[in-house]
Amino acid sequence: MLEIKNLHVKIADEDTEILKGIDLTLPKGEVHAIMGPNGSGKSTLAYVLAGKPDYEITGGTITWNGEDITGMSPDERAARGIFLAFQYPIEIPGVATMTFLRTSLNAVRKARGEEQLSTPEFMRVVREKADELKVSSDKLKRPLNVGFSGGEKKRQEILQMSLLEPTLCVLDETDSGLDIDALKIVADGVNALRGPERAMLVITHYQRLLNYIVPDKVHVLSNGKIVRTGGKELALELEKSGYAEFGEAAA
Repeated sequence: MLEIKNLHVKIADEDTEILKGIDLTLPKGEVHAIMGPNGSGKSTLAYVLAGKPDYEITGGTITWNGEDITGMSPDERAARGIFLAFQYPIEIPGVATMTFLRTSLNAVRKARGEEQLSTPEFMRVVREKADELKVSSDKLKRPLNVGFSGGEKKRQEILQMSLLEPTLCVLDETDSGLDIDALKIVADGVNALRGPERAMLVITHYQRLLNYIVPDKVHVLSNGKIVRTGGKELALELEKSGYAEFGEAAA
């Protein structure tokens, strides 16, 4: 279970507070959505969960599976099953996609006390999962994300998530830049990972993603605070009415 208590966050070396007392509980086996306007703190929350060092936690705690991870480094969090899918996956020229995937997978397996995969075992697994996400063998031969469209980058990232099998998946605006076909493929990849031992936090502006990744709960984040929580029908309400009333409530 993910438990966030009274979380306050600012950008390191700056005084402006971005998150102003977040309280959130996400049990395993559930998918929760975070929705809200630009500048509300959605991506900041995702980065802080992953341990991005550009942010400073000034108050509150984050626990995962009963363990306080507030001061842990990103690699320590990854070893404990936390995965962040970025809004804009970066290109890394000179780093082969297959090398990146195998190194990442074996590092996580080692941290879990599991045996590392041999080359034939890894090739079999990655090809099976790549086929499910319609990631071509040509894409696997390229440097990581180099020359890929937005949709192709997102598929690669969901492929990483599928291989690593994290227990806490944080998806930061995974629908950004996706056409409807790519959105369906990515959503199918995410849904395939849903299960009783895995929690997911889906961050998005728009309800359309939640047509395909249906959440158990929806939280509205505005001005650094969660101002309302409801069921999946709340996303439909937001699609119709927008965020104006929540901005006023949080101000």
